[in-house]
Amino acid sequence: MTEPQFSKLTELPLRDAWGHEAHDFTPWLATNIEHLSEAIGIPLELTGTEIAVDAFSADILARNSDDDSVVLIENQLEMTDHTHLGQIMTYLAGLDAETVIWIAPKFREPHLSAIHWLNENTADGFSFIAVKARVVRIGDSPFAPIFEVVAKPDDWSRQLQQRKKSVSPSSDPHSDTRLAFWSYYAEKYPDATEVGISPRRNWNAYFPFFDGKVRLSVWIGERNCGVYVGGKWGDKFSALEILGPFLSELAITLNSEASAESASGHILGEHIPLSYTNQNDWDKICSWMEERRTSYTAAINALESQTA
Repeated sequence: MTEPQFSKLTELPLRDAWGHEAHDFTPWLATNIEHLSEAIGIPLELTGTEIAVDAFSADILARNSDDDSVVLIENQLEMTDHTHLGQIMTYLAGLDAETVIWIAPKFREPHLSAIHWLNENTADGFSFIAVKARVVRIGDSPFAPIFEVVAKPDDWSRQLQQRKKSVSPSSDPHSDTRLAFWSYYAEKYPDATEVGISPRRNWNAYFPFFDGKVRLSVWIGERNCGVYVGGKWGDKFSALEILGPFLSELAITLNSEASAESASGHILGEHIPLSYTNQNDWDKICSWMEERRTSYTAAINALESQTA
C-alpha cells in the first residue's frame, strides 16, 4: 500500500492573492460571489460594483434572491478601520440595503462590538454580518479562498427560514421567468424530465450519484449559466473525497475546470456568459446545458460502475 503524502496548510496575506482592493479583490468577488453566498447561507445575485453614493462608491451591491432584498458588501484587504465603518453607514442610508456584509482579514474589537450593537438595536429586517476572509494553500497548490462568519444576528438561521416562508413567488421579479425557462427546457428535452429537469422557480436542478454524496448541478443565473459537481447537503466536500483520485482524469475527459481546493466544495464546473433572463438565448443555453449534463452524467456513471 502506498503511503499517503502529507503537506502543510499555509495561510497567506490576502494581498498575495489580490494586490489591490478595488482593482483585484472586488472584481474577483463579484465574479465568484457564490463563495460568499455559501458562507452566509443566502443566495446572492450580483447587481453591480463600485456603486456611487454621494462622494463614495460601495464595493458590491447584490440581491438576496430568496426575498428580493438589497445586500450591501463592503470589503477590505487589511484590518477593519473607522473609515469603512462610516462608509457602510452612508451606503446603508443611500442604497436601501437590508443586509450589510463587511469582509476583512481581521476585525478590531470595537468594530465587532458595533456590528453586535447594530444587530441588537436596529429595526427588524436589518442584518449586519462580519465575515473574515482567508487565503490558504497546500504546498504549491492554487490559492483557496475561505470565508468565515464571525458576527451575525442572533437566530440568523431561523430568521432566514422565516423570511423565505414569508415571501411569495410573485414577489421575485424573475420567478416566472425561471419557471418559463425550466418549462421550455423540459419541453425541448423530454428525456431530461425523467432524471430531474422539471418546471420550477429556482436556479438549480440537481442530479445525485454515489448515493447522493456527489451531486451534479445544472444552474441558471442573470449573468452566466453553467454546471458544477459538488458534495451533498451538509457535507460539501464529500464529492472530493470520492472523486478526488479521478479528478484530473475527469477534467480531461470533460474538458472542464477542476479545483481540488475550492472552498465551496465544487470540484468540477464550467459556465457560459448567457443569461436566462434573455429569452432569445434560451435555445443556446438549453442545448449547451443538456450536452454538458449528459456528458458529466456519463463520465460520473462510468466511475461509479468502475468503483462499485
